[in-house]
Amino acid sequence: MIWSQELEDVGKVAFAYVLALPVGWYREKEAHSVGVRTMPIVAVASCAFILLVGGWGRPSMDAQSRVLQGIAAGIGFVGGGAILKSENRVHGTATAATIWNIAAMGAAVALDHYLVAVFLALLNFLTLFLLLRVKQSIDEEEKDQPASPTKRGPDD
Repeated sequence: MIWSQELEDVGKVAFAYVLALPVGWYREKEAHSVGVRTMPIVAVASCAFILLVGGWGRPSMDAQSRVLQGIAAGIGFVGGGAILKSENRVHGTATAATIWNIAAMGAAVALDHYLVAVFLALLNFLTLFLLLRVKQSIDEEEKDQPASPTKRGPDD
């Protein structure tokens, strides 16, 4: 075990954690149940799973591919748990998508794609922050329209 590699891996996990914090903070600020604790945990777990593949030497592309597939499927399952349907409304789709994005961001950090990781975190944050007003405007317009059987939820 080479300590310099271990320290580099710990640094990657810490970087994934830091990148996920603004998204988690914003979700928490907007009173969503999935926020400041969940997003960093998803990011570091995804990062760690990828790093663990390399724990036995240089990982093969096939091994990394299988781990990425497992992360995508597992996070898809977790995100699916965040989506709720009540009456004619669906809630949690933005939360599910955010969880999936944060997992991809953590994996990007582990694979040394730092620019991609920063870009994913930034896009996620800006989408949630900037497009909230657009979504609220659309929701207001829908309130003025007759009721529709396929009304979207507040988290779309």
